[in-house]
Amino acid sequence: MANIRRVDPFSEMLSLRDAMSQLFEDSFVNPSRSSRGDQLSMALDVSETQDGFVVDAVVPGLKPEDLDITIQDNVLVIRGETRQEHQTGDKQSNYHIMERRYGRFSRAVSLPTAVKADEIRATLENGILHLEIPKAEEVKPRKISVTKGRSLQGNTVDVHNENGHTQAVGQA
Repeated sequence: MANIRRVDPFSEMLSLRDAMSQLFEDSFVNPSRSSRGDQLSMALDVSETQDGFVVDAVVPGLKPEDLDITIQDNVLVIRGETRQEHQTGDKQSNYHIMERRYGRFSRAVSLPTAVKADEIRATLENGILHLEIPKAEEVKPRKISVTKGRSLQGNTVDVHNENGHTQAVGQA
Protein backbone atom coordinates (compact mmCIF):
# COMPACT_ATOMS: atom_id res chain seq x y z
CA MET A 1 0.00 0.00 0.00
CA ALA A 2 1.42 3.36 -1.00
CA ASN A 3 1.25 6.45 1.13
CA ILE A 4 0.26 9.59 -0.67
CA ARG A 5 1.53 12.81 0.81
CA ARG A 6 0.59 16.26 -0.38
CA VAL A 7 3.60 18.48 -1.05
CA ASP A 8 3.43 21.89 0.58
CA PRO A 9 6.28 24.09 -0.68
CA PHE A 10 5.59 26.73 2.00
CA SER A 11 6.03 24.31 4.91
CA GLU A 12 9.81 24.56 4.68
CA MET A 13 9.90 28.35 4.66
CA LEU A 14 10.79 30.12 7.89
CA SER A 15 8.47 32.62 9.42
CA LEU A 16 9.85 36.13 9.87
CA ARG A 17 10.06 35.57 13.62
CA ASP A 18 12.02 32.32 13.18
CA ALA A 19 14.37 33.96 10.68
CA MET A 20 15.07 36.88 13.03
CA SER A 21 15.63 34.52 15.97
CA GLN A 22 18.07 32.45 13.93
CA LEU A 23 19.89 35.60 12.75
CA PHE A 24 20.17 36.89 16.33
CA GLU A 25 21.46 33.54 17.60
CA ASP A 26 24.01 33.18 14.80
CA SER A 27 25.27 36.74 15.25
CA PHE A 28 25.48 37.07 19.01
CA VAL A 29 25.04 33.73 20.74
CA ASN A 30 27.23 31.57 18.49
CA PRO A 31 29.14 33.89 16.13
CA SER A 32 31.84 31.34 15.25
CA ARG A 33 29.27 29.12 13.54
CA SER A 34 27.94 31.83 11.25
CA SER A 35 31.31 33.42 10.50
CA ARG A 36 32.58 30.10 9.23
CA GLY A 37 29.38 29.15 7.48
CA ASP A 38 30.74 29.79 4.02
CA GLN A 39 34.13 28.30 4.74
CA LEU A 40 34.74 24.60 4.95
CA SER A 41 36.29 23.39 8.18
CA MET A 42 37.27 20.08 9.68
CA ALA A 43 36.67 18.62 13.08
CA LEU A 44 39.83 17.76 14.97
CA ASP A 45 41.08 16.57 18.33
CA VAL A 46 44.36 17.77 19.84
CA SER A 47 45.79 15.99 22.87
CA GLU A 48 49.07 16.30 24.73
CA THR A 49 51.22 13.44 25.96
CA GLN A 50 54.45 13.57 27.93
CA ASP A 51 56.46 13.28 24.71
CA GLY A 52 54.40 15.40 22.32
CA PHE A 53 51.05 16.19 20.79
CA VAL A 54 48.57 14.00 18.92
CA VAL A 55 46.25 15.55 16.35
CA ASP A 56 43.39 13.61 14.75
CA ALA A 57 41.51 15.43 11.99
CA VAL A 58 38.43 14.22 10.12
CA VAL A 59 39.05 14.44 6.37
CA PRO A 60 36.64 11.97 4.71
CA GLY A 61 37.25 11.05 1.10
CA LEU A 62 40.63 12.76 0.84
CA LYS A 63 43.86 11.19 -0.35
CA PRO A 64 47.31 12.13 1.00
CA GLU A 65 48.01 14.22 -2.11
CA ASP A 66 44.89 16.34 -1.37
CA LEU A 67 46.40 17.55 1.93
CA ASP A 68 49.04 20.19 2.66
CA ILE A 69 50.39 20.17 6.23
CA THR A 70 52.87 22.80 7.46
CA ILE A 71 54.24 23.92 10.81
CA GLN A 72 55.93 27.23 11.50
CA ASP A 73 56.52 28.98 14.84
CA ASN A 74 54.55 26.22 16.63
CA VAL A 75 51.47 26.83 14.47
CA LEU A 76 50.21 23.72 12.70
CA VAL A 77 48.29 24.43 9.48
CA ILE A 78 46.29 21.74 7.67
CA ARG A 79 44.98 22.66 4.22
CA GLY A 80 43.08 20.58 1.73
CA GLU A 81 40.49 20.51 -0.97
CA THR A 82 37.48 18.32 -1.59
CA ARG A 83 36.47 18.06 -5.21
CA GLN A 84 33.12 17.16 -6.67
CA GLU A 85 33.22 14.31 -9.11
CA HIS A 86 31.41 15.37 -12.26
CA GLN A 87 29.32 12.82 -14.05
CA THR A 88 29.50 12.77 -17.82
CA GLY A 89 27.44 11.35 -20.62
CA ASP A 90 23.94 9.96 -20.10
CA LYS A 91 24.45 9.56 -16.35
CA GLN A 92 24.24 13.25 -15.43
CA SER A 93 21.92 13.87 -12.53
CA ASN A 94 19.63 16.66 -11.50
CA TYR A 95 20.18 17.00 -7.78
CA HIS A 96 17.19 17.32 -5.48
CA ILE A 97 19.33 17.65 -2.36
CA MET A 98 23.02 18.50 -2.28
CA GLU A 99 24.40 18.75 1.26
CA ARG A 100 28.03 17.73 0.81
CA ARG A 101 30.42 20.66 0.60
CA TYR A 102 33.21 20.99 -1.91
CA GLY A 103 36.11 23.36 -2.01
CA ARG A 104 39.21 24.37 -0.13
CA PHE A 105 39.57 24.33 3.62
CA SER A 106 42.22 25.34 6.10
CA ARG A 107 42.66 24.93 9.84
CA ALA A 108 45.41 26.42 12.02
CA VAL A 109 46.23 25.25 15.54
CA SER A 110 48.71 26.98 17.83
CA LEU A 111 50.69 24.48 19.89
CA PRO A 112 51.60 25.63 23.43
CA THR A 113 55.24 24.48 23.42
CA ALA A 114 58.16 24.07 21.03
CA VAL A 115 58.09 20.95 18.85
CA LYS A 116 60.48 19.01 16.62
CA ALA A 117 59.14 19.88 13.18
CA ASP A 118 61.52 17.46 11.42
CA GLU A 119 60.17 14.45 13.31
CA ILE A 120 56.41 14.88 12.77
CA ARG A 121 54.71 11.74 11.49
CA ALA A 122 51.45 11.89 9.55
CA THR A 123 49.21 8.99 8.50
CA LEU A 124 45.84 8.93 6.77
CA GLU A 125 43.52 5.99 7.30
CA ASN A 126 39.75 5.65 6.93
CA GLY A 127 39.24 9.42 6.60
CA ILE A 128 41.22 10.27 9.76
CA LEU A 129 44.46 12.24 9.49
CA HIS A 130 46.67 11.26 12.46
CA LEU A 131 49.64 13.46 13.36
CA GLU A 132 52.24 12.66 16.01
CA ILE A 133 54.19 15.80 16.91
CA PRO A 134 57.13 15.31 19.31
CA LYS A 135 58.04 18.02 21.80
CA ALA A 136 61.45 19.66 21.71
CA GLU A 137 63.91 18.32 24.30
CA GLU A 138 64.18 21.61 26.19
CA VAL A 139 60.47 21.59 27.06
CA LYS A 140 60.20 17.96 28.19
CA PRO A 141 59.97 17.49 31.96
CA ARG A 142 63.11 16.35 33.74
CA LYS A 143 63.19 14.18 36.85
CA ILE A 144 65.43 15.38 39.65
CA SER A 145 66.43 12.86 42.31
CA VAL A 146 67.66 14.18 45.64
CA THR A 147 70.03 12.46 48.05
CA LYS A 148 69.94 12.75 51.84
CA GLY A 149 71.88 15.60 53.42
CA ARG A 150 71.67 19.26 54.38
CA SER A 151 74.09 20.64 51.82
CA LEU A 152 75.37 19.58 48.45
CA GLN A 153 78.90 19.22 49.88
CA GLY A 154 79.85 15.59 49.36
CA ASN A 155 76.40 14.80 47.95
CA THR A 156 75.26 14.84 44.37
CA VAL A 157 71.92 15.37 42.74
CA ASP A 158 71.21 13.33 39.62
CA VAL A 159 69.21 15.01 36.89
CA HIS A 160 67.58 12.61 34.43
CA ASN A 161 66.23 13.73 31.10
CA GLU A 162 63.72 11.84 28.98
CA ASN A 163 66.43 10.11 26.90
CA GLY A 164 67.75 8.36 30.00
CA HIS A 165 70.92 10.44 30.22
CA THR A 166 72.06 11.25 33.75
CA GLN A 167 73.98 14.31 34.83
CA ALA A 168 75.45 14.61 38.32
CA VAL A 169 75.15 18.06 39.88
CA GLY A 170 76.92 19.04 43.11
CA GLN A 171 80.33 18.94 44.76
CA ALA A 172 82.42 15.86 45.35
